[in-house]
Amino acid sequence: MLLCLSADYRRTPIPLLEHLERRSAEIARSLAEPGFARGSVIVATCNRFEAYLDLREGDPDVSVGRIAEAAGVETAELSEALGVHTDELAAEHLFAVACGLESAAVGEGEIAGQVRRAHSAAHRAGTVSDPLERLFQAAHRVSRDVKNRTGIQGEGRSLVRLGLLLAERRIESWAQARVLLIGTGAYAGATVAALNARGAQRIAVHSPSGRAAAFADARGIGAVPPEGFGHALATADLLIACSSVSDPLITAPDLARLEARPRLLLDLGMPRNVDPAVGSLDGVELLDIDAIARHAPIPELSAGAEARRLVREAAVEFAASQAEREALPTLVTLREHVLGLLEDELCRARRGPRAERDGDAGSSTEIESALRRFTGRLLHEPSERIRALGRAGRADEARSATAALFGIGADA
Repeated sequence: MLLCLSADYRRTPIPLLEHLERRSAEIARSLAEPGFARGSVIVATCNRFEAYLDLREGDPDVSVGRIAEAAGVETAELSEALGVHTDELAAEHLFAVACGLESAAVGEGEIAGQVRRAHSAAHRAGTVSDPLERLFQAAHRVSRDVKNRTGIQGEGRSLVRLGLLLAERRIESWAQARVLLIGTGAYAGATVAALNARGAQRIAVHSPSGRAAAFADARGIGAVPPEGFGHALATADLLIACSSVSDPLITAPDLARLEARPRLLLDLGMPRNVDPAVGSLDGVELLDIDAIARHAPIPELSAGAEARRLVREAAVEFAASQAEREALPTLVTLREHVLGLLEDELCRARRGPRAERDGDAGSSTEIESALRRFTGRLLHEPSERIRALGRAGRADEARSATAALFGIGADA
């Protein structure tokens, strides 16, 4: 059974979502323990945490309990905060996620890359089973197809752009605004591009991991060294934080020590880079993931509806192809049985007295080719019917039929 356990910004409290993200490594190790699941992939982004599992047993509660134990939270609390999707619905959910249909900013482009990186990380860890490989490969194809056929990513806004859209109402002049960016990851690159598009000219970047100089040189912006961070924070009109850290980088005492003046902080990190208590300080306005999600625009209806239709169709096809695979052993057994009989008869004919007497190699070759063509045509219709039964979820009927007619298979 394919199982998806999903925590996202809509149904999961932000503190719990942050906690799951912080413990993602521990959770991944727990799910990968031998004997539990055939495979697992963890997708952790700025506003969601999801576990995709290929299970031997079909009880989602066992998986929820294992995640809760690894994360150090109560099972009941986690169970209430998780969405549960199985098999075809798990595929449909992942396809929708990869297309940006489940994002705070509908149609965001970053999520497809995050899903690909999660898939790659699971590959490196050796936790991707064959069904999960097919599932994530299908998700990548669906994401490209939806992007090319609907243009929803053009209609929708990325999380970065949506955050800046909310921020720009507080910025009098982008050209004059002093912007301090914290972080050098994928969101940071998208942030610089979006700021440049708005005409921002005074951008500086600080990296807790020490990569600010290289990031800044590649984009023509300023770099803030560790010893200059305090001054940059004190003089910034807009702080944008999108660093991968476990604990907040900016706390209320950090800002309370600075000169009181209007400040706008945009926190795109998950876990949060800015302590929520910062928002209670005089003159400070904090926009974090939670606030951005509440302001997310309604998706463009025609593109969104078309994208949903494509995702649904893709999920139905994926489920059918998975079901068809259940019938393949029956198909292989039937073909091996019939082709084995053909080879036995051909060998007998080659050794027979008439073959030795006639010695007409050309005629024998033509007869053998004709028999092989006949066998192929004979197998074609039952092969197609077995595949069709599999796609319809009736693989057991195909297995029983071949066993009854030919005396082969598990039920023979």
